[in-house]
Amino acid sequence: MSMASGKTAVIIGAGPAGLTAALELLRRSGIRPVILEADDCVGGISRTVNYKGNRIDIGGHRFFSKSDWVMDWWREILPVEAEAGQPLAISYQNKTRTVTGDGSHGDQVLMVRGRLSRIYYLRKFFDYPLKLTPATLANLGIVRVIRVGSSYVWARLFPRKPERSLEDFLVNRFGRQLYLTFFKDYTEKVWGVPCQEISAEWGAQRIKGLSIGKALMHALGKLFRRDGGADRKRTNTSLIEQFLYPRFGPGQMWEVVAEQVLAKGGQLHYRHQVRGLSLEDGEIRSVRALDLASGREVEFPCDYVISTMPVRDLVRGMGDTVPAEVRDIALALPYRDFITVGLLVEKMRPNPQSRSALPNHMPPDNWIYIQESDVKVGRLQIFNNWSPGMVADPNRIWMGLEYFCNEGDALWEMSDEALRQLARDEMAKMNLIDPADVVDSIVIRMPKAYPAYFGAYARFDVVRKFLDGIGNLYPVGRNGMHRYNNQDHSMLTARLAVDNILAGITDKSNIWAVNIDDEYHEEK
Repeated sequence: MSMASGKTAVIIGAGPAGLTAALELLRRSGIRPVILEADDCVGGISRTVNYKGNRIDIGGHRFFSKSDWVMDWWREILPVEAEAGQPLAISYQNKTRTVTGDGSHGDQVLMVRGRLSRIYYLRKFFDYPLKLTPATLANLGIVRVIRVGSSYVWARLFPRKPERSLEDFLVNRFGRQLYLTFFKDYTEKVWGVPCQEISAEWGAQRIKGLSIGKALMHALGKLFRRDGGADRKRTNTSLIEQFLYPRFGPGQMWEVVAEQVLAKGGQLHYRHQVRGLSLEDGEIRSVRALDLASGREVEFPCDYVISTMPVRDLVRGMGDTVPAEVRDIALALPYRDFITVGLLVEKMRPNPQSRSALPNHMPPDNWIYIQESDVKVGRLQIFNNWSPGMVADPNRIWMGLEYFCNEGDALWEMSDEALRQLARDEMAKMNLIDPADVVDSIVIRMPKAYPAYFGAYARFDVVRKFLDGIGNLYPVGRNGMHRYNNQDHSMLTARLAVDNILAGITDKSNIWAVNIDDEYHEEK
């Protein structure tokens, strides 16, 4: 038992970071975690929404990490579905060690799933990441291929320096023509601002190490690889072709973790929205939350605070104790919001490029990036291909259309019925479905899904310095750090926060280094 036994850590948010921190505290110390979750379920953006037995994964979550600790942590919660000792195609530690089956079957398992994502452009399917295949060249046409090749050579010979914007980052790695063809419109659809206004840091954290040269080497490597596995620590995450996935979606993982937290003595308060933090002498003394069920405010004294709430709301909650400059920057931090429209359809329209071998013409993709400029939808998920447990009727196709917007804008403010109609119309416009084949639909809004890297973010270091000066406050996770982390990055930040708490370390630099220069990084 640690010296911190008997102390309390208030954890704001029951997403991957918050729940990981809570379970790690219970496993490794006597510190009691008290989780405050504003929603009525766990998982944050990694939740699973169940609609009449059809499940929605908000944004898509592949369970893969270059961190051995994360992979092993997941497997401790949900075993891998396969016979005990059976070697699996996914490997993640090194060339001689692979993931093996845990002898488990049924519903409480991680399944090994194939990865396929493609781009839909010019009403045609392109491999994603782009692969130099005859099909890709035929789809583009000889004129575009020549332009792409020459602009790539030019970019390699005369790279943009310094790389200030995301446009600079992408042009340097793919050439201007390929950037204009496959990156610019989609990225601006996602973020709602020109690529010249987005920090190059976004590209460094999301697609570092990926380029035409890397894609070509990957394609050649597949021709000569003798086994079905891969050295995942040497494989860019955008090129991973297999991953683990809970049978009932990502929320299943975090629901089981929440059960373990409660079983070990932790507290989890649903529908408790944090409204204030009492900052005295450089430390948080208590956290105030509004109990949305009763309407009363509750105060939680604490020794430590692990925060996954948006930085904007965290700083606002500290009130006048925050310097004006810090408050102004934090309140102006930009976010991108997210709408998923679930469509249940009897069948899709046949497309010779879809690679479908099914009577209902369902393509084999996990998700499809919609690059077409004449529709608002940005991405299309096919939930059947994530797991058979995601769909109630395997003969129907359960899909999610993903729209990127800003809370309060015209798209966000559309009625559910109007959004359902928009989704049907756009799918028909792209010649992917017949509207008459839509059986059911649902609309889900997710605010602050993506912390954005433009505007006030340019001065985020001022906010970070202030937060780092609060000794017992540990911001972790995607919104907690205003960083576009994957769930495994979020988990690693939570683990390091617990490490620091147990070691009495108030410096947060190791937490901020996750997804920057740690072993996970795509270019070591």
